Amino acid sequence: MLLNIKNLHVEIDGKEIIKGLNLGVNQGEVHAIMGPNGTGKSTLAAAITGREGYEITAGEIWFKGTNIVDMEPDERANLGIFLSFQYPVEIPGVSMTNFMRTAINAKREYQGLPPVPAGEFLKMMEEKKNLVEIHSKLTNRSVNEGFSGGEKKRNEIFQMAMLEPSLAILDETDSGLDIDALKVVAKGVNQLKSGENAFVIITHYQRLLDYIVPDFVHVLFDGKIVKTGGKNLALELEAKGYEWIKEQHLFEA
Repeated sequence: MLLNIKNLHVEIDGKEIIKGLNLGVNQGEVHAIMGPNGTGKSTLAAAITGREGYEITAGEIWFKGTNIVDMEPDERANLGIFLSFQYPVEIPGVSMTNFMRTAINAKREYQGLPPVPAGEFLKMMEEKKNLVEIHSKLTNRSVNEGFSGGEKKRNEIFQMAMLEPSLAILDETDSGLDIDALKVVAKGVNQLKSGENAFVIITHYQRLLDYIVPDFVHVLFDGKIVKTGGKNLALELEAKGYEWIKEQHLFEA
């Protein structure tokens, strides 16, 4: 199993947000995490990637056979975990080319490999730009500086394509995207899918799952996964709303 989360508990500022969550993800799978605001979806992403301020008080996160709960974020990234942010930040003065080459070489150093040759790197840049349909005028600028919301999200998928992670977590990548940008982002994800990697897609809405079809849909409520199903579960949520899950969960409790 690529990712195996066991009885995970996570606090923010002393308040427990994740309350005993279990999740298993195999290579070649796409998992969608859905649920209303405040139920812990983004907290789960932060816990997996090691974001500061999110305290794991109990449980384990196994990735590629290693419990990563005590690892630093850069170690987890070098192992092959990628997070596409809900609100990507701007990094003025740092070009996309330098940013990506530094990131790739850091990963290669961690793997005991030499820096990527300049010619090979530029060839890779061109291939991945074409894959996610991102224009050179964006990659020649500072990271996300002056980008629209859709351009920032497309840039995140470009970074993912360059880094080729084993596990990609997309935290509400569809937030603020128009339908054309959504299709481009989904196309990039679908072309990057393989039997060697996996995706965890965090979203409020079913519409992204029209274009990236999940193998499993999990409903997160009150810090736990309370329901799991196939792609039709997302359609059921769209039709019935999250109040249906809330009522069902309270009834079962």
